Amino acid sequence: MHLLILGGLVLLLVLGPSLWVKRVMKKHATPADRYQGSGAELARHLLDQLDMQQVGVEQTDQGDHYDPIAKMVRLSQDNYESHSLTAVTIAAHEVGHAIQDHQGYSPLRWRHRLVGWAGPAEKLAAAILIASPFVSMVTRAPVAGALTFLVGFLFLGLMPVLHLVTLPVELDASFARALPMLSKGKFLKAGDEPHARRILTAAACTYVAVSLMSLLNIARWVAILRR
Repeated sequence: MHLLILGGLVLLLVLGPSLWVKRVMKKHATPADRYQGSGAELARHLLDQLDMQQVGVEQTDQGDHYDPIAKMVRLSQDNYESHSLTAVTIAAHEVGHAIQDHQGYSPLRWRHRLVGWAGPAEKLAAAILIASPFVSMVTRAPVAGALTFLVGFLFLGLMPVLHLVTLPVELDASFARALPMLSKGKFLKAGDEPHARRILTAAACTYVAVSLMSLLNIARWVAILRR
């Protein structure tokens, strides 16, 4: 019983941030016609104001993000087309990343590299972990298998760290770039700034949620290998 309670608490701790992010985004996604312009239109307007016409804005099914290689602000369908508070706030957040790139903000470049490494590193870690029992069998040396397992586990353990170190970049895009733009440009309706701040906090914490979800993946592998 105690193990079930402990497991539930751990699951809540890991899934909680992700659920909170989704709740905040969904809550302010209605009404969908709150603002005159859509998320895409605001992003384009902000970029043009900053003389950043070289940066494009397009719809994506890969989640809201800025691509520093393609120089493209990409918004999910809802945030691209919607006129909601969530849509315009997330659009400003992604423009914040475009500004970081334009100004040569080096942490953004490191974040892009780290996130790019995360997927391949996770696959490599899985392959190494799967291979560790076979290494022991082939070499007839339990130590070799244990070392292989340790290397794979260390690679897997890098995933939460890789995602978590991107948090300062997200906070900078939210509160040093997006919020000042929305506030100074008077783009927000009266009373919406506190809600926009909450949405920007959620946007910044997306990588915290991803990092914690990576811990579940580690726990899953530990459970599999203990069988």
